[in-house]
Amino acid sequence: MIQIYAVGGYNEVGKNCTAINVDGEVLIIDLGIHLENYIKLTQDEDLVKIDADKLMDVGAVPNISVLDKINKNVKAVIISHAHLDHVGAVPYIADKFNAPVICAPYTAEVIQSILNDEGIKLKNDIKTVNINSRYKISDKIEIEFIHITHSIPQSALVAVHTKYGVIIYANDFKLDLHPTLGKKPNFKRMEEISRENVLALIVESTYASDQRKTPSEQVAKEMLRDVLLGTDNKDNLIIVTTFSSHMARLKSIIEFGKKLNRKILFLGRSLSKYVKAAENIGIVNFSNDVEMIKYSGQIERRLKKIDKDRKKYLLVTTGHQGEPKSVLYKIAKGVFKFDLHAEDNVVFSCRTIPTPTNIANREVLENELKLFGVRIFKDIHQSGHAAREDLRDFINLIKPRNIIPAHGTKEMKDSLAELAVEMGYKIDQNVFLIRNGQKIDL
Repeated sequence: MIQIYAVGGYNEVGKNCTAINVDGEVLIIDLGIHLENYIKLTQDEDLVKIDADKLMDVGAVPNISVLDKINKNVKAVIISHAHLDHVGAVPYIADKFNAPVICAPYTAEVIQSILNDEGIKLKNDIKTVNINSRYKISDKIEIEFIHITHSIPQSALVAVHTKYGVIIYANDFKLDLHPTLGKKPNFKRMEEISRENVLALIVESTYASDQRKTPSEQVAKEMLRDVLLGTDNKDNLIIVTTFSSHMARLKSIIEFGKKLNRKILFLGRSLSKYVKAAENIGIVNFSNDVEMIKYSGQIERRLKKIDKDRKKYLLVTTGHQGEPKSVLYKIAKGVFKFDLHAEDNVVFSCRTIPTPTNIANREVLENELKLFGVRIFKDIHQSGHAAREDLRDFINLIKPRNIIPAHGTKEMKDSLAELAVEMGYKIDQNVFLIRNGQKIDL
């Protein structure tokens, strides 16, 4: 028998965690943090050393008490990719399980960087599996990482192979036919696996109500080109803020910064962390073109030096969601002794993640920036998540017998369920809407 436990990410976007019990052997897939609750507690997007119970109390990490009866049977913790809402709880609660953490090489580098930075010791072994490879967990279970496009390197669909069939875990992805870094999704393997009895598909529902196909990252690159190369900024400082883990976006920013003949600085801990992890395994080599500055004291000293020649610089900073401890926030609030000038360019190559904390933080940040008279460019971005028509194509490609909507609120999951019904599935027969703390038997 197979049991699927919804541990986290089935009531909200964040703290993703699913457990799969195959005849008494258990896999945990993803251990993420809830960024809204985490930032509310710490005022920081970076992971810091903090008590795991405190994080669980505020809902910042999955409540793994639902697994108490099967905890001792966990054979592995599988991480699908290195975004914090999928990997961020590993430093805090992975050692509750007597099992290795298994992930792609880039994800392992990010985990190790977090552990080293904060002096956190993890008793779990960290094992790496290359994308488009398989790994035998036991005589009953084998896993496979299938390459998929998202907004971070080495994202994977996790295929769990059992004697009953295959379970596909698909949180997060987009079907990008024109990626600017890395390859297209592995459609060939997806077609093959659709013929191997896909028993269940656990799939993200974040943008299931968005009736379109998510545009390629190439579109986001062209939006950046228009802003950076198509506006009058020759006498002004340029600041760009985006997701620190988005190597493809950072690659585009560097490309355009070089065309502008600007010196490019990356400012902030999380930028350094994710870029160094990517460089360590050869995904990018930004250090030849970028000066990376990690800590606040070093950043403030460097800002003072560039003040006289501001128009020669392009700064990439943390702070895209307005986090109070971020570099951009500290510049705007005067924590760093560095004034912005009228008509300096501030580019938000992101969207505000629509949570109360993020909305409030961004409003504060933008209001502070406006006091300087800077030019603000917002939403220069395309998502890394599948919209409704991507999800339709994906379901048609995978052909699962059962669908379990995940990675979303009730409304998001309901939208995915409605799509599944359009495609011939039936609620409670082969579409299962479950909440955190619940399980289903297949």
